[in-house]
Amino acid sequence: MKNPFIKMATGLYISYFILGMINIIIGSNMKNLSEQLNTSASGISYLVSAIGIGKLVSLFFAGRLSDKLGRKPFVVAASFIYLIFLVGIPLAPNYTLAFIFAICAGIANSFLDAGTYPALIEAFQKKAGSATVLIKAFVSVGAALLPFIMAFFIARDMFYGYTFFLMAAVYLVNGFFLLKVSFPNHKAPMENQGEEQAATVQGQFLSKPKFAQEGLAVILLGFTSTALFMLVQVWLPNFGQEVLGLTQAKAVQLLSYYSIGSLVSVILLAVLLNKVIRPITVMIIYPIIAALSLLALIYIQQPFMTILSTFLIGLSTAGVFQLAMTIITEFFPAKKGTITSYVNIAASSAFIIIPFITGIISKSAGLTAVFLFDVAIAIISIILAVFVSYRYKKVIKVPGN
Repeated sequence: MKNPFIKMATGLYISYFILGMINIIIGSNMKNLSEQLNTSASGISYLVSAIGIGKLVSLFFAGRLSDKLGRKPFVVAASFIYLIFLVGIPLAPNYTLAFIFAICAGIANSFLDAGTYPALIEAFQKKAGSATVLIKAFVSVGAALLPFIMAFFIARDMFYGYTFFLMAAVYLVNGFFLLKVSFPNHKAPMENQGEEQAATVQGQFLSKPKFAQEGLAVILLGFTSTALFMLVQVWLPNFGQEVLGLTQAKAVQLLSYYSIGSLVSVILLAVLLNKVIRPITVMIIYPIIAALSLLALIYIQQPFMTILSTFLIGLSTAGVFQLAMTIITEFFPAKKGTITSYVNIAASSAFIIIPFITGIISKSAGLTAVFLFDVAIAIISIILAVFVSYRYKKVIKVPGN
């Protein structure tokens, strides 16, 4: 029987396709925005912090309201709030206004997450991990395509803001589409999904989950997994120019290799998760690959290794945040909107803290130190994931064990 929520999922994935472009559009337009807003590259990186501020503030209530009011109002609102950011940033006459528009993007991001993750988990219960990881696939496709869209406008000497306006048009159409499609009943967990959820609560727990242990560890993974990829997205073009000596076009192109790696990863995860490999195992292996790839990018400055390292960084940072969202709902299946909002709050904190810290590091110690800082984050991720894996085996019954 065909799942009745395919249209819903299509609209949600389209939203994240455009979000993939939004995630790198500020870093990709640092030069244009610096000139427009009369600020430095570090100042533009702080706009990413503004996105984090908006996301963090709104997540304190978005998750709870999503559990009470439903998922649709939030994903629809997100589409229209993104319009403020996408139309406003290219037309902003000063830095203060651009900062406010960036905060709006953060609010839209939190609304989108608060509605999307629970909706997909509720609509595709037996394949929740794959459904949420596919979010990252669409994010990666969007990020991979953005440099080509930018190149199209640059080659014709057109206003850089047309890229923003094109994305705004997609959100406008998709917002009306999502307004018309059906969503799962978030208040009826005891029909199709109820049997499965009840079985989980009654039969799959070996002991009661502890929020102060595995809950907090997964939330921290939400921070580190976000920090890993966003640091690269913000600073990779500048690193390519200043450290690797690439032209602006070649440096921005590194983001495409990174995004292709992300796309390959999530396709593999969508196919292999729970069949060949468990989500928690991925969360241990991926940060190890990320740490090694970052070190290779920094110290083996050869064209092929630069491309390969960038590809592997994209591969090893993709999907970890989405898996963290899925795993925390396994530990705490009640109130999915609320519990996933905690992971999102941690991720939002990364959007605020990481650009601020890396901005300071880049000024005082250079971009190589910024990427070494990312290696340290990867190591912390490994430690956290190992602990979550240990607690997972203690708390949840794993088939075959």
